[in-house]
Amino acid sequence: MHAADWVVILFYFLVMVAIGVWSFKMVKGSGDYFVAGGRLPWWLSGASHHVSGYSGVVFTAYAAIAYSYGFTIYLWWAVAITISVILGAHLIAPRWARLRMKRNIESPLEYLSIRYNLPAQQVMAWSGVLLKVFDVGAKWTAIAILLNGFTGIPILTGILLSGGVSLLYITIGGLWADVWNDFAQFVVQVIAGTVLFVVVLSKLGGIGAAWTAWDELPPGNSQLFNEPYGVGFFLAFIFISFFSYNGGTWNLAQRYIAAPSGPEAKKAAYFSAFLYLIWPLIMFFPMWMSPIFFPNLENPDQVYVKLTQEFLPAGLVGLVLAGLFAATMSMTSGDINAVSAVITRDILPVVSNKIRGMDQTASLRLARYTTLIFTLLTLIIGMNADDFGGVLGLVISWFGALIGPVSIPMLLGLLPAFKHSDSTAALSSIAAGLITFIAFKYGFTEASEAVEVSAPLLASLVVYVGMGWFNRHKPVPEEVEQLLATLQDDSPSLDQPAVKA
Repeated sequence: MHAADWVVILFYFLVMVAIGVWSFKMVKGSGDYFVAGGRLPWWLSGASHHVSGYSGVVFTAYAAIAYSYGFTIYLWWAVAITISVILGAHLIAPRWARLRMKRNIESPLEYLSIRYNLPAQQVMAWSGVLLKVFDVGAKWTAIAILLNGFTGIPILTGILLSGGVSLLYITIGGLWADVWNDFAQFVVQVIAGTVLFVVVLSKLGGIGAAWTAWDELPPGNSQLFNEPYGVGFFLAFIFISFFSYNGGTWNLAQRYIAAPSGPEAKKAAYFSAFLYLIWPLIMFFPMWMSPIFFPNLENPDQVYVKLTQEFLPAGLVGLVLAGLFAATMSMTSGDINAVSAVITRDILPVVSNKIRGMDQTASLRLARYTTLIFTLLTLIIGMNADDFGGVLGLVISWFGALIGPVSIPMLLGLLPAFKHSDSTAALSSIAAGLITFIAFKYGFTEASEAVEVSAPLLASLVVYVGMGWFNRHKPVPEEVEQLLATLQDDSPSLDQPAVKA
């Protein structure tokens, strides 16, 4: 890389740190730290929600799919998420904001002790946090590998660099720092992606090539669906994305919880969905066209790197790297903030009565400690990734299997239609999803990819809904009825005053 690229990367790091320092002034208590005091504007929340769904995987593994299979990735990834988030805008997003307004929650799991019971909440909290240690640790390693590929910086140095920068801004600035860095990262991505889009168009002969260049690609690359990414995979991904992007992934729930009101959370969801519908058309276009420039590429996951190095001038390559780097860092930082909220608000108060009675100032101090400790643990995992061998990959895949089934009782528990699904249904659905995952992963080797990725979630859904149906004649606890009633609209709660945002 040129000196100009290094200057851009260094400047971007300084911007991230500066945002953290600036955000520090806005954080007065744990409510500011975890949910931005309920003051997150819809456009910032929506942009952050959108960016938090990206990582370096989009520019490596997904770039390889775009190279090898073409347009289909827009359908099964971007359009599937768009549909899922629009559905969530109506059903889920406003309820997250109302939980903060009327129940003063700062963690997406906090309401579960009322909706189900304390044991069910603790099972979800402990399992998610323990597995997240390995998941985030692996992401630090992925960032370092990406940095190594561009610059040659050693993996260990890359882990310490990315973790150190994130640790600084997220520990002092909380969610405010996280979302503003997301926004900065999105601006960088739009600038670099648009320039690459224009350059590739010009190389192909001008704006008309956006329609005609598809004829120069392999036949299947211009099709809406290209196996193995067919209609079944598309439908399965909508199903999975609904639960993941509407709050099953904890840091995405935080963006809605931090909205000032239900309607503002809904607008944030619409904005995120709009970005998923429009921006990938520009972002993926150079990757779709890349077989024209790089036929028979041996490692398609390097195609985005080759495009930037081949077509972008000095300085912009550094900007692209900063964007790729920050995309994954935004996911890790969002994960860390959400996990810290779960530890501070859901786990530690059960362990200690003293913590349960903390005021906002003391809770903020504890939040920063938990963020620091959790981040250091993930960095240790990342630095010792080789020592875990296949175990690390196994735990990460198990995290993916568990977080899906956990999201069933998390999200459907917000809806009155499922009020008869109790704590037994919640825990049974999680167990059913995990057992199904094991069965397909180690038993049914002939299953299609669409079936394998969606079966655990479907099993959880069937058990959760089925047990609720069998319980339909049993009375629903009064506190559950009250909780669900307060989430219907933004009017002040009768049982607890709204928290001022």
